[in-house]
Amino acid sequence: MLTELETTLLGVMMMVIMLGMGASMTPRDFLIAFRKPKGIAVGLLSQFAVMPFLGFLLAIGLGLSPALVVGLLLIACMPGGTTSNIFAYFSKGVLALSIMMTTVSTLAAVVMVPVLLSFYGGLAGVSGDYAIPPANVAQILVVLLVPTLLGMVLRKLNPNIGATVELIGSFVGVLVILFLVVTWVPRNYQLLLDTAPSIYLATIGIGLIGMLFGYWVARGLCQDTNRARTISLETGIQNGPLAVLVITLSFSAAMQQDVLLIPVLYSLFIVLTSTAITLWYRRSATREALARDAAKLGT
Repeated sequence: MLTELETTLLGVMMMVIMLGMGASMTPRDFLIAFRKPKGIAVGLLSQFAVMPFLGFLLAIGLGLSPALVVGLLLIACMPGGTTSNIFAYFSKGVLALSIMMTTVSTLAAVVMVPVLLSFYGGLAGVSGDYAIPPANVAQILVVLLVPTLLGMVLRKLNPNIGATVELIGSFVGVLVILFLVVTWVPRNYQLLLDTAPSIYLATIGIGLIGMLFGYWVARGLCQDTNRARTISLETGIQNGPLAVLVITLSFSAAMQQDVLLIPVLYSLFIVLTSTAITLWYRRSATREALARDAAKLGT
């Protein structure tokens, strides 16, 4: 499903993205964020409680095969990706909260992803060759933390270099994703035509339902609408490329195709669905801002 070149590019992209994400943060940012940690706590609850449970329900409800169950659960258990920061920005959300949630969820993923994947995989009956050893996932995530920490060090030593690295990380991430989509879709169009509707439902549903639940969980826990929209995007937009990387490093080439199907399709469709949700959120934020301005003028 993925060529050797695409797999190599994916690995390089993840390292550069993690370096850029680290360069966007400093230790002081963590201190500031944890003075008012409620937004981050709500986001982590949505990320690691709501999403894996939704993934499990979809996998069981749609009667997916073990290989597809593994792919769906892996997507559901992943931390947020830097793509969510871009959509949070264009939706007029709270960008600082989005970046902090992405960083904290990535750090927490070292422990949470192996535990959740093992727990829900066991409930779903995934066993044998399709069961990903938790240690494998933890090792991959720990390795990816190295460029994140390096990026933070660069930002601390020289803010200008840190800002440049952050920009390069975001640009390379978008560029490689576009390249993978442009090269993968034409080569696999017959696979897209042959894919069952239930797989598309799982692929698109996990992101959209995650955003919906993320929003209402945040609102139920007293977050304002702007922060709730930010948490919504962080919840539904998972780190699809990281899930693909975990699979390519955990399964033989013969087993990869079936397991990769949902993560690859998710990475493709989440860009489309997130764009639609972002436009909706942006209009809502604009209306709220105009209403506040009108109220001030009225006063």
